Amino acid sequence: MIELRELTKKFGDFTAVDHLNMTINTGEFFGFLGPNGAGKTTTISMLSTVLLPTEGEILIDGIQLTRKASVVKRKISVITQEFSMRQDMTMDEVMEYQGRLYYMPKKEIRRKSDELLEFVGLDQYRHRVVRHLSGGMKRKLMVCRALMTDPQVLLLDEPTAGMDAISRRQMWNLLRQLHGRGMTILLTTHYIDEAQSLCERVALIDRGKLDTIDTPKALIEDLGGYAVDETAEDSLRSAYFHNRDDAIAYLSGAGENSVLRNTTLEDVFVERIGRGLGKQ
Repeated sequence: MIELRELTKKFGDFTAVDHLNMTINTGEFFGFLGPNGAGKTTTISMLSTVLLPTEGEILIDGIQLTRKASVVKRKISVITQEFSMRQDMTMDEVMEYQGRLYYMPKKEIRRKSDELLEFVGLDQYRHRVVRHLSGGMKRKLMVCRALMTDPQVLLLDEPTAGMDAISRRQMWNLLRQLHGRGMTILLTTHYIDEAQSLCERVALIDRGKLDTIDTPKALIEDLGGYAVDETAEDSLRSAYFHNRDDAIAYLSGAGENSVLRNTTLEDVFVERIGRGLGKQ
């Protein structure tokens, strides 16, 4: 279990993360959603100990997470937005280097490399250097590297950024398999459909503060499961309804460029977070 208690990060006079309090259950797939600058990446950076909190604390299974808490830190692996691998290394060399950083025996490094590269479908490309890999293949290799030490918690900061639609879906399937093995996964993403598809619960964060936490389904139902979009010359307006019959009745009186659809998590995000940003 991961607990954030009054977690705060300040950079000078700017507060990037403002007294976050939340609990993430063991084995949960949890998402952080928010606009640019909301504090998502800063939160992930504190969970990975790249940044230290200004105030508050993080507990992993009841033990405070610090840079010196090696036993706790070993439970966590992180995959960042940037490709942080030597471009002149082969996949095998990337995996071997990661294993040596953690003083793994050579036979264990080889065994884990074989297992993980096969798991993500990269074993036939293992002798190809990183600079010659596609973006999707690089992301998969970063997953393999992160799993080398059998972490219990995987931190993902925009893991599908820049991927095409097919590569994104392949990554989704890979993450579902990892979650199915009982791994706790924390995800930040700008793709709201990604969070709706993968996450059991999501936290909406705005300007460093927690707006709400709930399941995607509950957040959608709270807004209304049915939406009617009305398109005007210069705008799109959406109305939300809990009852389908009410939505149909509204649609019958709306303009000809109106459509009925199911509400999505993106609608929740826009209504709860996006409207406020528009008023700034």
